[in-house]
Amino acid sequence: MNTQGVGSQLALVDMVFPDQSNHHGTLFGGAAIAALDKLAFILGSKVLRGAVVTAAVNRIDFHAPVHVGYLTEAVGTVQRVGTRSITIAAELFAEDLLTGTRESCLQGEFVMVSTDGQPGLGAASEPKAVDAVCVAEIVFPSHANHRGILHGGPAMAWLAKAGFAAATRHARLPLVMASCTQVDFVAPARVGDIVEVFARPVRVGRRSLTVEVSMFAETPETGERRLCTRASAVFVVVEDDSAVIRPLDD
Repeated sequence: MNTQGVGSQLALVDMVFPDQSNHHGTLFGGAAIAALDKLAFILGSKVLRGAVVTAAVNRIDFHAPVHVGYLTEAVGTVQRVGTRSITIAAELFAEDLLTGTRESCLQGEFVMVSTDGQPGLGAASEPKAVDAVCVAEIVFPSHANHRGILHGGPAMAWLAKAGFAAATRHARLPLVMASCTQVDFVAPARVGDIVEVFARPVRVGRRSLTVEVSMFAETPETGERRLCTRASAVFVVVEDDSAVIRPLDD
């Protein structure tokens, strides 16, 4: 067994929307498993430095439901690394963004295998600021134009999702996006790329919060990583006229 890469971790956040839920208002089991499988694919691609596929899911244990409107955080840890395979322990947490209550909902072990012959080993992920969140996606053909380049629409949606999660996690208040003050498209993301969106609060007003968002694309086979988009978004409190957002240093 290769010990390089063992212990590498990756954490990805997402939001649960109504179209992912059942009639009970909780996340479909299949969607929850898919979130962990996506995490395993991204972490496996980063560590093995190449394209991977799911070879086995050794066990899935459901502990608690995930409600619509909650943030999910998928956390993966590399358990074993072989010549062409990697085993990842993955866990899905649900977080009520308004209260901060957090619960483990799902655990599983995923075995990913390389499709590229002899892979190289790479880094799991870049460090993030303490208050930052990371939303990750894979660029599929449905996200791209006829040139295989990511549409601006899906990119903006991913930026907004990460910004909302980071802003609400800090404020613990109901927020909506009030403006997107600037969006700079620096480089394209292409079909097959892993896209990571990092968002962190940078300024706080009495009832508003500004979030800085950066989107990176990475080609699994080569490890080439590039900044694609930068944006700044402002979120404001709704429904509670007396609420005040806490300062960033609290």
